[in-house]
Amino acid sequence: MPELPEVETTVRGLARFLEGERIVSVRVNRPDMRRPFPPDLVQALTGATISGLSRRAKYGILHTDRDHAMVFHLGMSGRWRIDPEAEDRHDHLVLATADHVFALNDPRRFGSVDLLLAPELDLWPPFAALGPEPLGEALTAEHLREATRGRKQAIKLLLLDQRIVAGLGNIYVCEALWHAGIAPRKPGGKVTMPQLRRLVPAIRDVLERSIRDGGSTLRDFAQPDGELGYFATRFHVYGREGEPCHHEDGGTIRRIVQGGRSTWFCPVCQR
Repeated sequence: MPELPEVETTVRGLARFLEGERIVSVRVNRPDMRRPFPPDLVQALTGATISGLSRRAKYGILHTDRDHAMVFHLGMSGRWRIDPEAEDRHDHLVLATADHVFALNDPRRFGSVDLLLAPELDLWPPFAALGPEPLGEALTAEHLREATRGRKQAIKLLLLDQRIVAGLGNIYVCEALWHAGIAPRKPGGKVTMPQLRRLVPAIRDVLERSIRDGGSTLRDFAQPDGELGYFATRFHVYGREGEPCHHEDGGTIRRIVQGGRSTWFCPVCQR
């Protein structure tokens, strides 16, 4: 599933072509993806100008001058194609400006599109329950301390809880915990403040580096221009079971399962 850096990369890629542009046509090629397309989507977007683009957690947002916002989620295999050479049967939503065509392509149809009034964005249930953005100033060691105080659940699983931190996914939690030297199975309530103070910048660093590099090379993910990211070639633990840790005094990377998902970590470096 595309994670935060992939969504951020997508939003930035779309912004280069869409920001300030007027939508001249909207076409919906099927009634639904994960859920039905909003019935008033075509009417609301046709003729509207895209006033800006943003991201919340793993959602991308197109803001319009009509006080509407179109919120999209890429699901497991979604991506935007800009000026595709040919239409694909998995292009479920197609927007056009005077100069470009934008196709939301999603073979597995786990993505979604919603239309909201801009003033109600923060009240929308998927957004209302979210914790702070990992790249924002609200994510601090003190916030994590309060959110994990007394918790027996593993810190890895707590960081995947969107109510604690918005948008963090499996890949980047594994990487951030390695950078911070924290064992993924350690109970959240036992993670020390010095460790949390290392963890917050580690989260930001691994996300920012991935965004700069264009996202991870997930099998189905591509930026709007079709280029795959390459951050996966720089993973320190993710997917590296049995390989040596990149720290000189580290051990061998292990894989365990937590909450039904794989976790990779170094048993020597992470305590």
